[in-house]
Amino acid sequence: MNSTTEAQKTGAAKIPILPIIAAIVALGGLVDAIYLTVHHLTGVNVQCSVVTGCETVLSSEYATIAGVPLAVFGAVAYFTVFSLAVFAAFGNNRAWQLLSVAVVLMAIFTVWLLYLQAFVIQAFCQFCLISAATTFALLAIVAVRQFWFRSR
Repeated sequence: MNSTTEAQKTGAAKIPILPIIAAIVALGGLVDAIYLTVHHLTGVNVQCSVVTGCETVLSSEYATIAGVPLAVFGAVAYFTVFSLAVFAAFGNNRAWQLLSVAVVLMAIFTVWLLYLQAFVIQAFCQFCLISAATTFALLAIVAVRQFWFRSR
């Protein structure tokens, strides 16, 4: 009986699915963050159709750090996670470890931002909520890989 797998026969490498999913999700977050950055820098109001309060949140004192829109930091974070996910998809385990740390830090900061929206600003921005959902989706992907695949 030959134990050679089809991937070994064809020379094709098996690409792990979770890093690919993480890369796709991170791209979604990157698009959202770029959208918010462009609107912030151009001064054009965003079109909120699901919740009210986008402009309240996006024009609050918490919308920038040292004059730089938070969305810029989000774009950098999502691009970093995307890049690390691509490296991880091709077998770079160190990239996955760095991605995991980045996502946990992003999730902690996201909880802080959600707190600010709910209890300090008392308004919500749908694009910020999309970003939060994206970050928590990335956190779920990291958790699944960490806990479910490690036990196999």
